[in-house]
Amino acid sequence: MRTHRESHVTSRIGWLRAAVLGANDGLLSTSSLVAGVAAGSGDKTAILLAGLAGALSGALSMGAGEYVSVSSQRDAERADLARETKELETDPEGELDELTAIYVSRGLDETLARTVATQMMEHDALGVHAREELGIDQGTMARPVQAAAASAASFAAGAVIPVATAYLAPGGQILLPLYAVTLLGLAILGALGAWAGKTALLMPVARVVGWGALAMVITSVAGWLFGVAV
Repeated sequence: MRTHRESHVTSRIGWLRAAVLGANDGLLSTSSLVAGVAAGSGDKTAILLAGLAGALSGALSMGAGEYVSVSSQRDAERADLARETKELETDPEGELDELTAIYVSRGLDETLARTVATQMMEHDALGVHAREELGIDQGTMARPVQAAAASAASFAAGAVIPVATAYLAPGGQILLPLYAVTLLGLAILGALGAWAGKTALLMPVARVVGWGALAMVITSVAGWLFGVAV
C-alpha cells in the first residue's frame, strides 16, 4: 500500500503560536515603551535603560505566563485522560458502546460502527477515546516548558530590534527610525504567521501593522504630553 505524507500546521501549532505572539509582543511593547520615553525625554541613556528593562521583564513575564497557562491546559488534559483510563478499565463494554454511538452519529450504520469501534479499541483504546470523545490528540498535547521557552526567547528576539535601533540612531532622531523599523518588523511577522498558517497575507499583515502603529502613536503622544518616561 502506498502512503501519502502530508504536513499539517497543527503539528507545530503549540510552539508556533507562542513564538509568533512572543516576537510580536516583544517588538511592539518594547518599541512603544522606547517611543514613549523618547518623546518625553531626550536622554539616550534613559531611553536605552527603559528599553532594556522592558525587554528583560517582558521576556520573563511572557515565559512565566505561558508556562502557567499551558500547565493548566496540560493538567486538565491529564485529568481527562486519567478519568478515561479508569472508565476503560472498569467499564470497557460501556466505552465500546459510547464509541460505537459516536461513529453512528457520524454516518456509519450500527453494524459497521461497532466493527470499527471494536478494531480501534483493540489497537489503541485510550488513544481513540481521547481523540473521538475528548478531542485530545496525544501527539499534540500541551507542553508547558516548550511553550514558555519559545515565548520568552521570541519576546527577547523581538525586543532586540527597537533597543538596537535606539542605540544606533543619532541622538534626538530616534522616533522616525524606530517607527519605520518596528512597522517593517511587524509586517514581516504578520507575513510569517500567515505563511506558517497557510492563509492569505494581506489581512494578517494589515491587522498587525495597523494596531502596532496605533499603539506606538498613542504611547508617543502620552510621552510628549507628560514630558516624562511612560
